[in-house]
Amino acid sequence: MARVLRVSLPGMELAVQMERRRTTRRGFLRGATAGVASGVLLPYLVPSSAPGRDGAVAPSARIALGLIGAGNINGHHREAFLAEKDVRIVAVCDPVLGRRRAFRERINQAYEADVCVDYRDFRDLLARADIDAVCIATPDHWHAILAIAAMQAGKDVYVEKPLTLTVAEGRRVVATAGTYGRVLQTGLQRRSSGVYRFACELVRNGRIGRLTRVEVGIIGINKGVQVGRNFPAAPVPEGFDYDLWLGPAPVAPFSPQRVARGNEVCYWYYISDYTTGFISGNGVHFVDIAQWGIGDEVKPVQVRTRSADIPADGLVDDAIAWRSEVIYNNGVRMSYSSEGNPHPDGIRFVGTEGWIHISGGGTASAGNADVLKSVIGPDEVHLYSSPGHHRNFLDCIRTRALAAACAEVGHHATTTCNLVEISARLGREVRWDAKMQRAVDDEGANRLLSRAARSPWRL
Repeated sequence: MARVLRVSLPGMELAVQMERRRTTRRGFLRGATAGVASGVLLPYLVPSSAPGRDGAVAPSARIALGLIGAGNINGHHREAFLAEKDVRIVAVCDPVLGRRRAFRERINQAYEADVCVDYRDFRDLLARADIDAVCIATPDHWHAILAIAAMQAGKDVYVEKPLTLTVAEGRRVVATAGTYGRVLQTGLQRRSSGVYRFACELVRNGRIGRLTRVEVGIIGINKGVQVGRNFPAAPVPEGFDYDLWLGPAPVAPFSPQRVARGNEVCYWYYISDYTTGFISGNGVHFVDIAQWGIGDEVKPVQVRTRSADIPADGLVDDAIAWRSEVIYNNGVRMSYSSEGNPHPDGIRFVGTEGWIHISGGGTASAGNADVLKSVIGPDEVHLYSSPGHHRNFLDCIRTRALAAACAEVGHHATTTCNLVEISARLGREVRWDAKMQRAVDDEGANRLLSRAARSPWRL
């Protein structure tokens, strides 16, 4: 008899059935390797679309994917998944009618068939048993709720960076991925880039001697965003479910600037109800690579933001410039700042015998250029090699292996950024116990590890 785990969400109850006997398409996908190894041969018909003819994939072997969020970032993911032959985007949801309809039309046009359905509410998408995985690209305050609900509903998850808004949420996401055995890929795509991997391998294998410090610089705010300005409230457009867009965040007046899509002149990137600004929203990319070079098993023990520009008025209320230092339990120090304050764009690893710098665009340089010609030997440290972030996610859905930027990796990078932001808010040092996931003797800092959520949205 099936064992059913029930998880309550407002307006819907998800039933996750864990069955031992019934074979499903999803079960077939994940058990394909085991079936071949068993040596059992079953008669079947091979359709013309099966693997081996023009690279096509049989419909029964395709991964069914749903997109949650229909902004610019998920537009990039949409195109990446459309280029993969073994996945089919079958659903998209967004609280904005025009955005989701445009996504649906683009997807159906690409497939030359009406295979994609659009939804206003993510709960309707997650209720579909035929969907194997979701790709989440929404404002940060939604990441944890969506990722956890999806994993509890039996879906694998690709979720944009930062993994979560708070440390407490990150812990829940990591725990849920482990409990439900789900594949999770955080949108830290530089983990799937060979140039960043090679730079970290050079560091890990001692090509610059003993690593002593890392310097990280990242843009603090995008051009066009007006700091110190408030915008008048405007009527909510027809077809825009603003209450669902807000979700767990406090009620706030609607304005087009507040809800503009990411990578436009977008203000929610820098509003503390939804994000921690570019300390985490953008800088998490570079902090993650810094920590890959330091070693994922090495954790921060002390964080101090020495200066931070946090606007006192206006829609923008996250730090737009900062300078901080993170000390790790192996003695390595990371100096992390907004670009030019003082560090340039990118990550610089500094050791006792030289340095390696890699820019945000992937250009590498070194104090000794010959270091970059070095070959990593077979008995040296080789880091996780990925064929590409989206391809890696799809491969891991089939193999059940950890993804390149799994939940633990995403949480580690996001937590470090959260601690920098907490130190900036408090104006003082924070000492960190990574094992307990708590600030040491500091209830003021510990209160900032989580946020209150607007009813009925609760983790």
